[in-house]
Formats: sequence, C-alpha cells, structure tokens
Amino acid sequence: MLAHYFHGRRSLSIDNSAVRVTILEEGGHIAEILDKRTGVNALWIPPWPTIEPSAYDARKHPEYGLDAESNLLAGIMGHNLCLDFFGGPSDEEARAGLKVHGEASVAKYDLHPQDGGLLMAADLPVAGLRFSRSIRFQSEGEGVIEITETIENLARSDRAVGWTQHVTLGPPFLEKGATQFRATATRSKVIEHDFTGGQGHLKTGAEFDWPYAPRWDGGAADLRVFTNAPVSGAYTAHLMDLARERAFWVAFSPARELAFGYCWRTADFPWLGIWEENYSRKNSPWNGKTLTRGMEFGVSPMPESRRKMIDRGSLFGVPAYRWIPALSKIEVRYWAVIASANQPPESIVYGENGRLCFG
Repeated sequence: MLAHYFHGRRSLSIDNSAVRVTILEEGGHIAEILDKRTGVNALWIPPWPTIEPSAYDARKHPEYGLDAESNLLAGIMGHNLCLDFFGGPSDEEARAGLKVHGEASVAKYDLHPQDGGLLMAADLPVAGLRFSRSIRFQSEGEGVIEITETIENLARSDRAVGWTQHVTLGPPFLEKGATQFRATATRSKVIEHDFTGGQGHLKTGAEFDWPYAPRWDGGAADLRVFTNAPVSGAYTAHLMDLARERAFWVAFSPARELAFGYCWRTADFPWLGIWEENYSRKNSPWNGKTLTRGMEFGVSPMPESRRKMIDRGSLFGVPAYRWIPALSKIEVRYWAVIASANQPPESIVYGENGRLCFG
C-alpha cells in the first residue's frame, strides 16, 4: 500500500502483480484501475487539472464553471459515488450549498490499510449518513477487485436515497467507433429532456429494448459500440434483467486487447445509466475537449433532483430510489474486473476455481 500524489492529488494505492487501484482522499474517487500488462488505466482522467474539493473557491477558480456542479468537476476522476441523490440539487438545495450528485463526491475520506486492501470512510452530515467502503483483491495475480459498501442512517427517520456508482471510462481505453460493450440490460429509455445543447443524436424520452436506441433521424444507435460521431451527447437508462441474480456490464478495447467491467447483485442496483460525452460540452471546464462514457449502476434510472426522483417513484414498475430505515445499516458488495481478452466477453461468471472471471 502506497500513500502518494496521483495527478497532484492526495491518494492511496493498493496493487498486486496484475493491477493497481488508486483512491483519492478527497472525493473518495476510485481514480485508477490500471492493468499492469498494458499500462492502461480504464478509468477517465479529465483533460483539465483537478484540485482537492476543499480547495475549491468559486471566486478563485472560474475555470471549473460557476454552478452547483463546479465543486465536483474541480476534483472529479474515474469512479465517483453519487449519494444521497443521483443528479443535480433542486434550486433551493443549490442555494443552500448542495452539489451535483450529493456531498459524497466532494467529502474528505479517512483511508486506512485493511487486510491487504484498504478501508475508506466519511460522515455525510447534510444527508445524516455514515458511509464506508472496503476494497481488496480477490487473489494475487488476478484483476478482480472486491468492493463492499456500508451506509448507516444516523437519523431517527427512514430516508429515501439515490445511490449510484458513477463509473466513467476515458481514453486511451475508450476509443471512438471501437470500444465495445455488453450488459444485462433489458427495457431502456432515453432521458426525457435535451441536456446536450442540441448535440444529442437520440430521440428524447424514447423507450426501447437494449441495445438499439432510437435516433432523431429515424434510425437506431447500437449502444454496444461507442459512437463514432464527430460531436454528440446522450444519456439512457437501462433496467437490468431482474430474472438474473447478478447484473454486469463489460467494456472491451480491441486495440489494447483489454476487457473491463463491474458485476453486482441485481437486487442491490437494478439500474444502469449510460452517459456519453463526445466533445459536445463547450462550457468550462469541458471546453469541447472531453471524451467519456459513463457506465453508472445504481438504485435510480435517471440523474435528477431528490424531489423529482421521489415524484417519479418508479420506471417500468421498478423503484427509482431506495429506503434506508431509521438507525439502520445497509451493505452491498460488487466487483470490478480487468483482464486481457482478444474478443468482447459476453459475461462475468464464476470460473472453475470459484472466482469471478470473464465468460
């Protein structure tokens, strides 16, 4: 285990002979899941320099924008946690200081060694929650990372929460027209409003079956292959196959011969959101220079305010949020997998040795 600076940020890394994982102290982001064979980090590193969220000052740092998302964008990397809502705050919450995706993405975490891995924890005073996450390798020499999260409700009342693992992929792993995807997705829907400034290529609010999303031009986009459009943006929500005990998504880079994905209990996180940013956002700090794909699994289908999340209630008959009972804890476990591959894996399965692998 190594405490160091990663792209100028205080961080802690764990590794084995196959993989290195790096976590940022502020924001708690999993900033790096690096395959040592190729030297490729599958996760997104922004094209702008980031700073610690605690150092952000709107007057001193206009380069990150001037809205409720700026504090998050000043420090974002890789896999960030959206808790206790997924999306933006309401106008009133924004005026009260709440940030996009909640305080978990800008909180300072205590990072400690634990059983060959690490434990990270933070109190979220606005939400009245305590959050912890342990990260460890399944075994030496393999790229399987086991992640266990616990949320404790410190309040004497039940709480409805959004809880999404905002995993974002970036270059060099992500390549236009080349990177391929697989997922246990079923019924799907395009976001109900245009957030792209007219750069969206999918039909707003359209319902469809994975993987063919209706386009504005009357055709369909195959979401199993990353877009090759010059400029575009999109967000689609996908219900995981409820008949399966486990859900997953897998991404495959043909150029790197590298596969990367996550696996989790469908009952824990029944939704997958796919976010595409293909040089469409011209405002700061994006500046038309960002290529990403978010593979965001959680308890909510759409990024929206807490109020809208609760008003929505459900989509396709499946709840759009989760309850954390009063003075109670909830624990979930999921896995990240990265390994060599010469074709797109069709699944994440248990191998003969009883450990997770690509199938």
